[in-house]
Amino acid sequence: MKKFLSHIEKTLHDIDQAGLTKRERFITAPQSGQISVTSAIGVNAPPPRKMINLCANNYLGLANHPDVIAAAHRGLDDYGFGMASVRFICGAQTIHRELEQAIAAHLGKDDAILFAACFDANGAVFEPLLEEQDAIISDSLNHASIIDGVRLSKAKRYRFANRDMNELETRLREADSQQARFKIIATDGVFSMDGTIAPLPEICDLADKYGAMVMVDDCHATGHLGAGGRGTPTLTGAGARVTIVTGTLGKTLGGAMGGFIAAPQPIIDLMRQRARPYLFSNSLAPAIVTGSMKALEIAIKADDLREKLAHLTKKFRTGLQNAGFNLLAGETPIIPVMVGDAPMAQSLAAELDRLGIYVAGFFYPVVPQGRARIRTQMSAALNENDIDTAIAAFTEAGRKLKLI
Repeated sequence: MKKFLSHIEKTLHDIDQAGLTKRERFITAPQSGQISVTSAIGVNAPPPRKMINLCANNYLGLANHPDVIAAAHRGLDDYGFGMASVRFICGAQTIHRELEQAIAAHLGKDDAILFAACFDANGAVFEPLLEEQDAIISDSLNHASIIDGVRLSKAKRYRFANRDMNELETRLREADSQQARFKIIATDGVFSMDGTIAPLPEICDLADKYGAMVMVDDCHATGHLGAGGRGTPTLTGAGARVTIVTGTLGKTLGGAMGGFIAAPQPIIDLMRQRARPYLFSNSLAPAIVTGSMKALEIAIKADDLREKLAHLTKKFRTGLQNAGFNLLAGETPIIPVMVGDAPMAQSLAAELDRLGIYVAGFFYPVVPQGRARIRTQMSAALNENDIDTAIAAFTEAGRKLKLI
C-alpha cells in the first residue's frame, strides 16, 4: 500500500509540475451570471467575492429561475426526497414518465428514457444495440462519455477526423468492406471544447448512402439552439433523420443533473431491458424531475432568452476579437480563447480571477497537448454590463501576459 500511494503521489507531483493541476473554487450562493465565490471553506476561509461567471453551462439562466425552484419544491412536497431504488424495482413515479414523454415530444421522437446523467446515457446507448458484427463510426472530438460508451460495446470501432466528411465516408466504406451488419455514426451536436456544430445534414446524407444510423449527443444544444430549443438536428435542418439523440438536464434545462436518450420506440424499449446504467442506478430524485420539467416548459417558449443569449454571444466574441485574442471560429455560446500551453491558461485564469471574472483553464487531457484555452460560455443570466466588464478584464489580463 505504501509503495502504491508513493507512486500516486509522484503522479500528482508530475501533474502539478506540468501546470496541469485542476483546483476547485467554491460557490457560496446559487448558480447564476454573477456568483459569490471563495477559494476555501472553514474557520480561516477568505470572505466570498462577487464574480462574473463565464464558464457555466447555464445557457438560458434557468439554474436559479424562481419557477424552476418552486417546481422543485413541489416535487419534494408531493413525491419526497429520493427514490431509494432503480426504476424497474420501485423507483418509477408518474413524474418520471411524464418527463420522458415531454422530452420525446419536444425532440420529435417516439419515446425517451431517463438516466442519472448523460454520461450514463452515452455509456448505455451502444452496448445493448450493437454486437461484434456491427460498427460504430465516431468523430475524433466526441465527448469522453461517447468514447467510453463505444469501448463498452463489442462493435467494431472506427474514428474519423473532426467534421471531416471525406474521412467519414472512408470509414463507412471500411465498415462495409468488413461486412458490418449495422452501422451507427456517433457525433456531438456541439463539440463542447470548440463550440463548433456538427454538419448533420452531410452526416445524414452519408448515413443514407451507406445504410447507417446517426446518433447525436446534444448536451450543449438542447434547450437553447434551434427553433424552440430543439437542438442541432433542428438548427441544421437534419431533423428526424437523426435516429438517436442523447442529452442532459444538467445544462440548459435547469442545470441540476440527469440525462436521457430519445429515439424510436424499439430502441427505448430495449434500453429499459438491457441498459446497465439504467438498470443499476437510482432513479432521479423527484425534485430534479419536477424542476427539470418546468425548465423544459420554460425553454420551449424562451425565444426572448435565446435572442438575448445570441446577442451577448456576438457582443463578447466581437469584443475579444477586437482586443486581439485568438478565438476559435463558431456560432454557439461556447467561445474558446486559445492560449497554447497549460501554464499560460492557468496564468490567464488567475489574472481574470483577480479581476473578478470566473473562468477555468482547459488543458490536457481535457483538450489536446498544445491546445490549452480558456473556454468561455455565455448565459442569458448575464447582462450588458457584465459583458463590458469581462471584455475589459480580458484585455487587461491579455496585455499583462503579452497574449495580445
